[in-house]
Amino acid sequence: MIKLNQKELNEYASTILNDYDSNNPSSIFKTKIKLSNNDALLIQSKISKLRIDRGEEVMGYKIGCVSKDTQKKMGFTQPALGTLWKSELYKSGVELNKKNYSNPAMEAEFGVKLNCDIDPKLVSFDYILNSIDSIYPLIEIHNLVFNGEEPYGAELLANNALHAGVILGPKNEFSKDQKITDLKLIYDNKTIDTWTDKKWPFDILSEVEWLVKEQAKINVILKKDDLILTGAYGFPVPINNNTLIKVSSSEFGDVEAKFKQ
Repeated sequence: MIKLNQKELNEYASTILNDYDSNNPSSIFKTKIKLSNNDALLIQSKISKLRIDRGEEVMGYKIGCVSKDTQKKMGFTQPALGTLWKSELYKSGVELNKKNYSNPAMEAEFGVKLNCDIDPKLVSFDYILNSIDSIYPLIEIHNLVFNGEEPYGAELLANNALHAGVILGPKNEFSKDQKITDLKLIYDNKTIDTWTDKKWPFDILSEVEWLVKEQAKINVILKKDDLILTGAYGFPVPINNNTLIKVSSSEFGDVEAKFKQ
């Protein structure tokens, strides 16, 4: 696979961002372009810079593909990462329009906010744990579109790990106490998927140290008040004709949103 030069990386970044803005994500991959995962991450980074340059504000980062099955499907040997944007953050109860997304698909997830900047040189599980301010249940929105060829890892990375927004649930104050929780994804009052016996903090924070180290490689430091999506346990599920989306956690509460046709 040929490594892209800077001009090509810049051109791909501009095109992919234009596709995203026009609600036509990943159209560039219809040409069956071949990207390495490393070049896809460079493109993702360049798109982030373009968004910052036009005035958008980063509010945190996501960890994706934490499941080994998902990693295998995508051609990965580790999780994926993406950037969160303040313009795409919503509160529980929001009403959104399906027309603003392309094949909208949801994940049930947890998020944490940081109480300090993270020093990658000091990072450990205990360091991460002491850096948590609060915990949230949340819904992550995706544009679930793949136009390239399998495995889709590079396409996913170039498209910001398919991220299209966050619906944030209630704030839970930080606790070091061990908790066991379930997590449910519910469409129109029908449970779509359930995960049980998820342990706080061990299961939920298991990949945050990885995220810190990966971002440090490109000189990105996680900051105080950043929101970190800690990783979903399944693959995004299209909402199709459903309108009421809910995520429920026995320990951390519920979050919901309506999607108009």
